[in-house]
Amino acid sequence: MSTAGTSDFGTGALSRASALIHTLLTVEALLLLAASPGLAGLLLLRPDPANLPLAALCLLPLGPALSAALYALHHRSRDLTELRPARAFLRGWRLNAVPALKLWVPLLAWLTVIAFTLTHFAATGLPGWWALLLAAIGAGSLLWGAHALVLTSLFAFRARDTARLAGYFLSRHGRATLAAASLLVLTAAMTALLTEALPALLAAPLLLSLLHGSRTVITETQEDFTA
Repeated sequence: MSTAGTSDFGTGALSRASALIHTLLTVEALLLLAASPGLAGLLLLRPDPANLPLAALCLLPLGPALSAALYALHHRSRDLTELRPARAFLRGWRLNAVPALKLWVPLLAWLTVIAFTLTHFAATGLPGWWALLLAAIGAGSLLWGAHALVLTSLFAFRARDTARLAGYFLSRHGRATLAAASLLVLTAAMTALLTEALPALLAAPLLLSLLHGSRTVITETQEDFTA
């Protein structure tokens, strides 16, 4: 076998595609495993607004799992001979579990309050436009959370600094925010029209799309906010 042929092994288009598929499948499996305690609890809950606080508790493990998955996907190798997605996922979980929870817990709590208010809106006696305002605030909070998730997964900032940067990037990079919004709409549509399990099964490709849409955010953070 020639030296050129050996050096080219694992770097061709087919090898890169195989590496991507292997990485996505591995990261997907590990994400579901890491989030499985909470996901199992969700399956046991009836679709009742009174169960919203319990659903939020069940979603707690999902934050660190999503962060670890983003870390692994960002650090993935394009070379078929250098694949270590499981190692990258575990490293991402160790590094980001606590920082992710510092942002994930308040976000879940805030979204639970909004969802509970909207599902019991008739009892509040508030005018109808308040419901639209709350829905808009909830959507904005989700978009902020998408930016915060990317930042806390890839950079070692303090939680308050990550929160500020995520808010700054909401308007600073409209395309990145629009890309995150498109993914949220797609996820909601899959949940409403098909099954709530589908976004979980496609979490890795969705997170890879989030990374792709956040390239400008990642680049500016590296250039302007890291030493």
